[in-house]
Amino acid sequence: MYTHNATAAVTTILALTAFVPSMAQETPGLGRSATAAEIAPWDISIPPDGAGLPPGSGTPEQGAIVYAQKCQSCHGEKGAGKPNDQLVGGQGTLTSKSPVRTVGSYWPYATTVFDYVRRAMPYTESKSLTNEEVYAVTAYLLHLNGIIGGQDAMNAESLPQVEMPNRDNFIVIYRTKPK
Repeated sequence: MYTHNATAAVTTILALTAFVPSMAQETPGLGRSATAAEIAPWDISIPPDGAGLPPGSGTPEQGAIVYAQKCQSCHGEKGAGKPNDQLVGGQGTLTSKSPVRTVGSYWPYATTVFDYVRRAMPYTESKSLTNEEVYAVTAYLLHLNGIIGGQDAMNAESLPQVEMPNRDNFIVIYRTKPK
């Protein structure tokens, strides 16, 4: 009985193997491949080394204004949180029973802050901030977390140089941006 079941299974697998390649070749013929020009506006990822950061700059003082107008309603005054994530504080809590993951305690690279704010914030109007506003908000958050000074301007040159407190606690998978 076992031999019969095994033979039937092998026969079924062979039949399916012969059938599947012919199915894989068929397509519905819908759409077309996106062009490089169509992809470019969405290909805005910024790696840790800052490659691809756009022109512009911003200071914590400028960022405080933008934050109050476009971020505070979700992230609270000075990044304290509520109704959404807390952005400030939490240093020294990651190994505790109640870790507080914020820009200052958890995020490994300042360029990641810029990248995330640019592509996803404000939540209801993602990708609506100018480069200057993104640099300014990033500078403001870094300053509130005690990472940069109140007069430090963030731009394509200075942002990748910022040393985040938790940088050494991450494993780098890609040393450079994959091609």
